[in-house]
Amino acid sequence: MPTYEYRCNACDNKWEEFQSIKAEPTKKCPKCKKARAERIISAGGGIIFKGSGFYQTDYRSDSYKKGADAAKKASESSTATASDSAKSDSSKAEKTSSPSKKESSD
Repeated sequence: MPTYEYRCNACDNKWEEFQSIKAEPTKKCPKCKKARAERIISAGGGIIFKGSGFYQTDYRSDSYKKGADAAKKASESSTATASDSAKSDSSKAEKTSSPSKKESSD
C-alpha cells in the first residue's frame, strides 16, 4: 500500500497517510478538523532492487566500471591499429605485385 501526502488548504498543514490504492482521499485535516484537505503529488520513495534475480550489471561498483572502460578503450585502440596495419600491408602488396612476365626460351 502506498503512502500519500496531503495538505490542508485551510491551515497549510502537511501530513502523510498509509492508504490502499482503492481508498478515497482524506478530506478532513487532522489538525484543524476542516474538510479542506487535498492529496498532493509527491516524488514517492526510490526503489532499489537488491538480491538475486536481477541483472548483474545493474549496480556495478566504480572499480568495475573503470576496468570496463579501460578494456573498451584498449579494444578500440587495437582495432584501430589492426586496420592501420592492414591498410599498410595492402599498399605494400600493390607495390610489390607489379606483373613481370618472364619469357622462357625453350
